[in-house]
Amino acid sequence: MKQANRILALLAVVSITIAGACTNLTAPDFNNPGVDQLEGAPTRAAVAAAATGLLIGARDGISEFNGYVSHTGVVGREAYNLRGDDARFVTQLLTNTLDPGARALGGAMWTERYANIRSSNIVLNALDALSDVPPDGMTPAEKEATRGFAKTMQAHDLLLVINSRDTNGAPIDVDQSLDAPPAPIASKDQVFQRIVDLLEDARGDLQAGGDAFPFPLSPGFDGFDTPASFLQFNRALLARVEVYRMNFGAALTALGESFVSTAAPLDMGVYHTFTTGSGDQTNGLVDQNLFVHPAVETDAELQPGGQPDQRFLDKTNEVTVRRLQDLESDLQFQPLWSSPSTPVPIIRNEELILLRAEANIGLGNIGPAADDINFIRVNSGGLDARGDIDAGNALDELLDQKRYSLLFEGGHRWIDLRRYGRLGELPLDRAGDAIVEAWPLPIAETLPR
Repeated sequence: MKQANRILALLAVVSITIAGACTNLTAPDFNNPGVDQLEGAPTRAAVAAAATGLLIGARDGISEFNGYVSHTGVVGREAYNLRGDDARFVTQLLTNTLDPGARALGGAMWTERYANIRSSNIVLNALDALSDVPPDGMTPAEKEATRGFAKTMQAHDLLLVINSRDTNGAPIDVDQSLDAPPAPIASKDQVFQRIVDLLEDARGDLQAGGDAFPFPLSPGFDGFDTPASFLQFNRALLARVEVYRMNFGAALTALGESFVSTAAPLDMGVYHTFTTGSGDQTNGLVDQNLFVHPAVETDAELQPGGQPDQRFLDKTNEVTVRRLQDLESDLQFQPLWSSPSTPVPIIRNEELILLRAEANIGLGNIGPAADDINFIRVNSGGLDARGDIDAGNALDELLDQKRYSLLFEGGHRWIDLRRYGRLGELPLDRAGDAIVEAWPLPIAETLPR
């Protein structure tokens, strides 16, 4: 990494010094050890605190008004950020003129991810030096569980990086000292392969990880907080990645080892959690400047009784119209993001069911795909099942269901249309508007090396 190496080091220390004993992740504990101890003489307590700190680093930059969910939702025409005090949210984001030198916009969604990747590498390296004998060390099984956890979280961070940068690529060989030459920019395919390798390595680690993690996880991992159940989360992430790579057979294999189920709640899954406790982070998507793109309403299919798709009703609310630079909306997302403590999904069952449908469409298995699509239509959208889904319309129907099931949760609409070469289907609201295809590399990453 070249950009702001010193900032990354500082952020790594911040994430590591968060109290590992607080399962609600509410308060920093500045008595916990930092990078120097972890790289020199790691202890069980230090490594455990650092591992829990990865959960805090993972949610940084996700739910802020200028974070991952908001930015990718705006460019995917799910939302507007109608901030009167900063016109860049309706100029740069909607006209494809992102400034790579501005960390809040063109250079966004980068530093936080690589800070957490650095923290996970510190944890992995510390495990190699840690004693195998408790109470000062960890047992071999505990070490394996921690390795599997750290690699999975690192894979997720890398996935967010490449989701934003796409064909611009990203560095992956970043486990270097801060004074080492910067890592080269790897291609999109290379980044995806690294993500898959991390998830597969983590699978073996978690299988050898015993019955429990030697550190607490946040409430967002309830039900997925043992090595065996966390592996289901790992497989869910792999399924998403393999669908993105169009490796549909591998995606179905991963889904078979995940928590996908039409018998379970659609919201079952893994989440970033937030609280209003002192020192903790709140969900910044509860923001009066974030509005629903009007196309979300006009494109919504009607239920049998004439009301719009139930997902639209459940996730949006009507407010006083806001107008800014020839844009306007009278809808916000307050039912979706109802309070500063509302969790943000990392991945949940509803997405997995739709990923299974997508993989089956890619393999030509239209019958099973139609079953999953209709399950979501009926149980999530309140819509009638379709009896006419075939090879010619299955993908269109799948993308429509993903649009409303995953509305404003993490750029899914933008990512999905880009993968299929269909970004041209996104609406352009004004003369001069254009679609962002990928975030630029931050300017410091493009300077001579």
